[in-house]
Amino acid sequence: MIYRFILTVFILVFPQHLAAGPWLRDKGSSFTAVSIAGNYALETANQTYLEYGLSDTTTLIGDVGMARFHYIPNTGYATFSIRRALGPKEAASKWAYELGLGAGWVGEEILPHVRTALSWGRGITLGEKSGWMTVEGTVLWDVTYALHVAKVDTTLGLNATEKTKAMVQIFSAHAVGETIATLAPSVVYSPANTKFSIQLGAESQIGQWDNTAVKIGIWREF
Repeated sequence: MIYRFILTVFILVFPQHLAAGPWLRDKGSSFTAVSIAGNYALETANQTYLEYGLSDTTTLIGDVGMARFHYIPNTGYATFSIRRALGPKEAASKWAYELGLGAGWVGEEILPHVRTALSWGRGITLGEKSGWMTVEGTVLWDVTYALHVAKVDTTLGLNATEKTKAMVQIFSAHAVGETIATLAPSVVYSPANTKFSIQLGAESQIGQWDNTAVKIGIWREF
C-alpha cells in the first residue's frame, strides 16, 4: 500500500535532518544547509535544512527533502519544529527536546505527521583534537494511518584542523516491520574569508554497500 511505501522511503532516502543535536542557536542567529545526494543509477535526493534562534531558549527548525526515482512519482517531506533546552545551559552534557508538524508525500498521496525528538550531546577530546558527540531519538507519528517511524541518529565529529571537520554518522530507523541502518562519513571544509562550509560525503545502507550515494552540501551560519 502507498502509505507503507512512503514510510519506507522516509527511512531509506531521508535518514536524517542533520542530527544537529541539543545545541540551540543564539537569539537572531541562523544556520542553513543545502545538500544533494545521488547514486550510480542517477537517482537523487536533496535536502534544505534551516535553524533560527527565536530566543536563547528556543530554536525554530525547517527541514524539507525531495527525491527523484526512475519509476516512482516525486517523493518528499516537509517538517517544521521547535527545539527547547532541557537542563542548565552550562552543563557539560546538553539535552533538548523537539516538537514539530509536517507531511510526507509520494505523487498525490499526502500523509501529515507529528515529529517528537529527544537529543543529547557533549564536547569531547581525542588526543589534542576537540570534537563532539550527539545521539538523537526521533519518532514521526503518522496521523492518517496511526503508523510511525522510530529513528536513532548518532554523530561523532572531530575538528581535524582549524578549517576541516570530519564526521561519522549512523542513522538507524524502524518502520512497517523493517529496520534499516545507514552509515554516513563526511568531511566539512570551511574556506578562509568566507561564511560558507562545504560538506563532501557518502551514505550507504549497511548490508547493501553497492547502492552507496555520494553527497555534497553547503552550510552557512548567519
